[in-house]
Amino acid sequence: MRDKCGGAANLRTPILKVKRCPECDADVEIFSTDIETKCGKCGFIIYNEIESCIQWCKYAKECVGEELYKKLKKQ
Repeated sequence: MRDKCGGAANLRTPILKVKRCPECDADVEIFSTDIETKCGKCGFIIYNEIESCIQWCKYAKECVGEELYKKLKKQ
């Protein structure tokens, strides 16, 4: 893992965010490593806009690990 890279810090140590469901206005928790989650109240799928260096950095797989790299590269 590349410890000095700050670009993937929120991926190596996931951050919990609370988003508002656009359908029912309920609070929905989503981790910074999740691509999507379902609203517990209405079932609406909430997508996480993950902005990271995964798409372009040649060290990304080494930095965040192969499993997370593959998950995020699918986007």
